[in-house]
Amino acid sequence: MTEAELLETQGTLLETIAGHLDTLRASERKVADVILSDPVGAVDFNMAGLAEAAGVSEPTVMRFCSGIGFDGFRAFKIALAQAVAIGIPVAYSAIGHGDDTATVVDKVFTHTISSIDRARRHLDLDAVRAATELIVDASSLLFVGFGASGIIAQDAQQKFPLFGVPCEAPADYHQQFIAASMSTPHTVTVAISNTAGTHETVRVAQAARAAGGKVIALTGDEGPLSAVADVELRIATFEDTDFYTPTVSRLAGLVVVDVLATSVLLARPQSQVERIRAMKAALAHMRSEP
Repeated sequence: MTEAELLETQGTLLETIAGHLDTLRASERKVADVILSDPVGAVDFNMAGLAEAAGVSEPTVMRFCSGIGFDGFRAFKIALAQAVAIGIPVAYSAIGHGDDTATVVDKVFTHTISSIDRARRHLDLDAVRAATELIVDASSLLFVGFGASGIIAQDAQQKFPLFGVPCEAPADYHQQFIAASMSTPHTVTVAISNTAGTHETVRVAQAARAAGGKVIALTGDEGPLSAVADVELRIATFEDTDFYTPTVSRLAGLVVVDVLATSVLLARPQSQVERIRAMKAALAHMRSEP
């Protein structure tokens, strides 16, 4: 497999390396750690320099390159330079208890920006179009989720002027279930669960489908919710369960909701756009009044 094929099928090189960590030998993982901790600096290494930085032999570097799918060090080096040049390097190093403020700021921002960029690159545009069409044809919207996903649902409900139809996002599970059970063929339920397995969210989505409504799922992975959805929007982030690592799936979900709201507004008649513009102008004026 060439470096171009590898990047096309598995995402950026840094994602590929991270995905192979569990399959590499301990010595090869040392090479991976050096690259992931500073991909920009690793571009300047020749084979001997990379081996010295990792504390391994040059044959180990060669085995590492082969282990992640490259024919040799030169092909790997070209791919690394391309990944750094066209992508946002990802800081895979975990936040440590002794990290100072500057280090924490850098790691959190870099991790978040990289995750948002990954979600953008992996978002299925056909699924976005299909979800937009469902919402445009809807007479009402129901947003459901729990925990961090519930925050996304609440934010989505605040964008009801952009969606152009009545929206609700009840926080209570029973209220969600009741609303979903009263769905009509023109009701769209947007069910949000990063794991795609939150039991309550799946039950609400099933109730909406049973009542004849449509379901859009916002997920981070395949799960039971995927099977219920008419359209699934998979939001791929660098989610990490490390104690100190912030949850970035919530931020990516908020951005995808913004994408949907904007796409729906653009699909509405121009008169709807003008009403939104007038509303925002009036709101700005009201805020500036003494």
